[in-house]
Amino acid sequence: MSLVRISENLAVAEQPSPGAFRQFKEDGFTAVINNHPNGEEPHQPGSAAEKCAAEDAGLGYRFIPVTSPQITEADVRAFQKAVADSPGPVLAHCGSGTRSLTLYAIGEVLDRRMNPKDIRPFGERFGFDLTVAEQWIARRGKQRPTVKGFFDPRTSSVQYVVSDLATAKCAIIDPVLDFNERSGGTATWSADAILAYVAEQELTVGWILDTHIHADHFSAAPYLQRKTGAPMAIGDHVRDVQQLWATIYNWPSVSSEGPFWDHLFADGERFEIGSLAAQVVFSPGHTLASITYLIGDAAFVHDTLFMPDSGTARTDFPGGDAKQLWKSIQVILALPDETRVFTGHDYQPGGRHPRWESTVAEQKRSNTHIADKTEDRFVDLRQERDRTLPMPKLILPALQVNIRGGRLPTPEDNGRSYLKIPLDVLPGAVW
Repeated sequence: MSLVRISENLAVAEQPSPGAFRQFKEDGFTAVINNHPNGEEPHQPGSAAEKCAAEDAGLGYRFIPVTSPQITEADVRAFQKAVADSPGPVLAHCGSGTRSLTLYAIGEVLDRRMNPKDIRPFGERFGFDLTVAEQWIARRGKQRPTVKGFFDPRTSSVQYVVSDLATAKCAIIDPVLDFNERSGGTATWSADAILAYVAEQELTVGWILDTHIHADHFSAAPYLQRKTGAPMAIGDHVRDVQQLWATIYNWPSVSSEGPFWDHLFADGERFEIGSLAAQVVFSPGHTLASITYLIGDAAFVHDTLFMPDSGTARTDFPGGDAKQLWKSIQVILALPDETRVFTGHDYQPGGRHPRWESTVAEQKRSNTHIADKTEDRFVDLRQERDRTLPMPKLILPALQVNIRGGRLPTPEDNGRSYLKIPLDVLPGAVW
């Protein structure tokens, strides 16, 4: 029986005999994954016999049978979980080992650790034909999401509707509630423009998503939820931001007043928008709780990277950290070069028109804060620049609203809501 080691945690093999399982144990393996459907070949031992052999040898055992034309993402994720749950190296097999390696390769591409163009040479390096993995990824690539950006000139913010045309399902990302800081007036013009687009395209809203607690605009998520019934979500580190700003506002009860969101996403958590696969990546640095949404071939990074001619986000807000931002950016830049990058702001350097879409390749090649920079140089550059930036004009009112999921302060006995502005809580801020 031929056995090929793929990594320190995984080897793939052709169909073994039950008698080989004790040798697997002696060779340091801790579990066997069987990807070979029962009855596929005449003299195949079958899952029941393999399970007994694994137990007798003291090995873990998982049966994840697949046929090449019908591999699903659920199969890939089950394979990944079986490997991750094992305390040590795993041996995976099918008839020849090809399907086991196919599951592994698809998972690597889905999780952005491998570029689709590298699938074929990766398989050839180990003596396998991974055409099925290439075709699987190509089919999935055709599910490229449609992205509509809405630029808000008052705050230079970009809001998004991300839709799956195959199912007419969509998500709204980082919606803005209009606010006039001079009069205290609120309005829903920006959010209503989003709703008009959703209606025009005959879409169904599946999620209302925020990337972080915004310091420059109020979130319109509660308004849009009332209009659509869709759940609101944000990253689970929002609790850290609530705790930090509760101290600043002398508001110890804020974290217990919720829940303000229907769902808090964990780092790495996956969800769906119609048939589009989506994943959450924790991206701290600009704030303690910033996240990136990876949806199909699109990364929604908001205040992490800006357009290449604008650089990166500031890190001088309470809880910000330039070193953390560098690390978060490196995770984004490790995505395939063709990944589309959608930012949450555009400040139109040189007076150019608003732009918000680039690619990972463009960011690596020409981002003014990243290209040809070391971590130390980036941190110095970022901190130098931050010392010159005044605070956003809405930071104190916006944080009061947004740590409660975009809900305006509870009306007082006269029926009006009031903003609470703490004085002298941001020492050293540029005037």
